[in-house]
Amino acid sequence: MNTIIKTKIELHSTTNYTGSYIILSKNINDLSEKQLTQEELKYIKDNYKEGNKVFFFNRFTHQVWVQIISKKADKHIIHEELRKEGAKIQSQISSFPISEILLIDLSNAKYSLFYAEGIILSSYTFDKYKSKKEDIKLSKIFVRKTEKRAIELMNISNEATFWSRNLLNEPQMALDAQTITEQFKLMGKDAGFKIEVLSKKKIESLKMGGLLAVNKGSNIPPSFSIMEWKPENAINSKPYIFVGKGVVYDTGGVNIKTGDFMTNMHMDMGGAAAASTAIFAIAKAKLPVHVICLIPATDNRPGQDAYTPGDIITMYNGMTVEVLNTDAEGRLILADALSYAKKYDPLMVIDLATLTGAAARAIGKYGIVAMRNNEADISKLNKSSENVFERLVEFPMWDEYDELIKTDVADMKNLGGAEGGAITAGKFLQNYVDYPWIHLDIAGPAMLSAKDSYRTKGGSGVGTRLLFDFIKELAK
Repeated sequence: MNTIIKTKIELHSTTNYTGSYIILSKNINDLSEKQLTQEELKYIKDNYKEGNKVFFFNRFTHQVWVQIISKKADKHIIHEELRKEGAKIQSQISSFPISEILLIDLSNAKYSLFYAEGIILSSYTFDKYKSKKEDIKLSKIFVRKTEKRAIELMNISNEATFWSRNLLNEPQMALDAQTITEQFKLMGKDAGFKIEVLSKKKIESLKMGGLLAVNKGSNIPPSFSIMEWKPENAINSKPYIFVGKGVVYDTGGVNIKTGDFMTNMHMDMGGAAAASTAIFAIAKAKLPVHVICLIPATDNRPGQDAYTPGDIITMYNGMTVEVLNTDAEGRLILADALSYAKKYDPLMVIDLATLTGAAARAIGKYGIVAMRNNEADISKLNKSSENVFERLVEFPMWDEYDELIKTDVADMKNLGGAEGGAITAGKFLQNYVDYPWIHLDIAGPAMLSAKDSYRTKGGSGVGTRLLFDFIKELAK
């Protein structure tokens, strides 16, 4: 799989530059004849008004853009606006044969990084199966007065997000429960983390009943991947663990999806894509934090041996589950992985999953549904969610919701009622944890039917930047 980003951010430390450039300014009075001609300055001052944020000058040998930055107070709002404005500029840049461009930041040295991030993330295309490939000419975005480490971390974040999007966009025929482990191995080789892949025989010996049940209808064996980044200078004695739902294709099983509900179900492994590419970024950045990533992977198909409604499954931790609906499969494979995480005595576990339509219906593509137990402090993750603008909306975990997954024939059932579907899924998972735990339902923003600024159509890669920023902030 090609994960190479064609555009990288680089430090430009000399004053010599004759190519195209973009000026970022919070105030038009900061603009001067150092960057613009008298005529250009006059044009901007005559035509500037709130809402008219971008000015373009074609000098024929090179192009010049002037971007007026919002004066909003909240830092994370300004950063998001910079990404979005960068995404808008990207389409204009691509119409010219520009291979390099300089960002001249008159306001704040970090602003150029977020602007460049928007340009790069919006340039992503999945054209692997097209006979005519997209021509991305821009190879370098130069910035000034920026720390080399900050540039390095941004480049790593962008690369990880591209890899996450590639995993999501690959069709199931190319990325199944076995071949996805080869991608994890490539990440490990590149970034330097360890990986162990458990075979079906090992999964059977461990009695991971949830993963095995969901896999019964498939002719492709399941996998359980364990990735670990444990640097010698780790600041934590107990690991942070990411768990990602790896349903590589979800037909719904015997409760088969109807109409267009099966569209994009090769992206039902969005949690696995986010968790794996986050540990890739963390290891590549050599952050001094011990992190483990667990990915249970299978497809969910209505094969002749498929599990059925009415079946009772014994899970990895010994608890029993009555199956009411085979399309509520993600929680079954996550439950086994969450139980398995106990062996590491984790400091905190964060799971990510495209788990419920209820989460998507509740808040749409604009945020991530979050739930947690009382032991987990979500404040730092909330801060990171603002930093990368993948915002969390915390749902309650009241005891009353436990009543909705009770059954007379087993310890619990795998489906609640028609109401509170995202919460009852979270309550189901809560039965398998005895450590600080946060559950992220990314069903809303993980798969996009149309481009949303720098979040491209198809797999958005949501979760990758969030987890990377979370660990990056801890490492400070």
